[in-house]
Amino acid sequence: MYSFYMDGILLPVPPSQFTVKINNKNKTYDLINLGEINVLKMVGLTDIDFEVLLPGVKYPFAVYEGGFKEPSFYLAKFEQLKVNQKPFQFIVSRFSPAGEYLFDTNMQVGMESYTIKESAENGQDILVSIKLKQYKEYATKVLKIVKQNTAIAAAKVETQRLAKEPAKTYTVKAGDTLWAICKKQLGNGDKYKEIAALNGIKNPNLIYPGQVLKLG
Repeated sequence: MYSFYMDGILLPVPPSQFTVKINNKNKTYDLINLGEINVLKMVGLTDIDFEVLLPGVKYPFAVYEGGFKEPSFYLAKFEQLKVNQKPFQFIVSRFSPAGEYLFDTNMQVGMESYTIKESAENGQDILVSIKLKQYKEYATKVLKIVKQNTAIAAAKVETQRLAKEPAKTYTVKAGDTLWAICKKQLGNGDKYKEIAALNGIKNPNLIYPGQVLKLG
């Protein structure tokens, strides 16, 4: 059993299966008198593929946070994730048949592509095939030529960090808990104490709908 979250949004019907591909950056070469050799490199970025059902009607097996949502709600979210060109948090939580939590897949990803499938056989339901790729933070390096008093040019390398994104906020909805918000939005429910302190909340169990929380 799975729960799929994309940028904090729970998918109503979790895919029955998905593929996680750990890409290989190794290189092979042919050497004289030795033949083919394999030069081991660092692991590449991870690819994730799955197909999700977006129900056009409310099925008893579909799960929604805050009530039923039309397929158009999720399609608009997918488009936003693609157009914004920003990484987002992807979380898959696994549970045993008895409902016991097992473990998570939790990583920053980018929306590579998605394909919308509609047919008369599916009625109002829509199938979407989604391809994600792991995202890793990085920095650029700027090379500056500094002229010294001795008239000798010296190269100075400075690391230029990527522009920091604006602080993220979340508006509390009915039924939310601080732990669940941190789990969905930040990927770690144990950060609830840190977020409570950031927002001046003395009792983490007391939050109310409409309250705007700073998440970082």
